[in-house]
Amino acid sequence: MLFLMKKEQEPIRKILSNNLKKYRAIFHYSQAKLAEKAGLSMQTLNDIEGCRRWVSSKTLSGLAKALSVSEYQLFLPDNKDSNQKTNELPLKSLALLKKTIKKTIDAQFEEAIETGDFK
Repeated sequence: MLFLMKKEQEPIRKILSNNLKKYRAIFHYSQAKLAEKAGLSMQTLNDIEGCRRWVSSKTLSGLAKALSVSEYQLFLPDNKDSNQKTNELPLKSLALLKKTIKKTIDAQFEEAIETGDFK
């Protein structure tokens, strides 16, 4: 889990929320359908989209897989959204997010190599 000050979390949570909604619309998924495909409860997905809950690396991977995107794509700001511009994001938050995602991916690779489980 990424630990940021609450003020710094809000823009990133909003971007994640907007992207989940955008990709759900592209695939014509309801919250229930995406939750099922990602192995989550509908309440968990609702809380993530409502910016009330942060995602674990496992949840993030499940969502990305269900939406056929890479994890990082769920954090890309939509430049067309006038309410959320890249330069409004705290640079420190993005740097911490990048570091956390890299650690998580490295750990997943190491685990897969050690266990031989490449699912």
